[in-house]
Amino acid sequence: MTVIDVAATGNNLRTMCISAGVTPKDMQDACGLTTRNAVYKWFNGTAVPNIDNLVIIADVLGTTIDKIICIKRY
Repeated sequence: MTVIDVAATGNNLRTMCISAGVTPKDMQDACGLTTRNAVYKWFNGTAVPNIDNLVIIADVLGTTIDKIICIKRY
């Protein structure tokens, strides 16, 4: 079985944002979120962005969704 590794994906997303100079506020604005709570949950690995937000995030970071998502196999 293959699943999204939520913790690793959050860490990866946070690292990619830092490298690109993209702040949580930038992510909030790009995704049209009213608060940064969701962004912090993504970064902390307690949630993953929905597919719509993943498309936006990939565009902002100049990458693809498969470079953001980390998977694990059982």
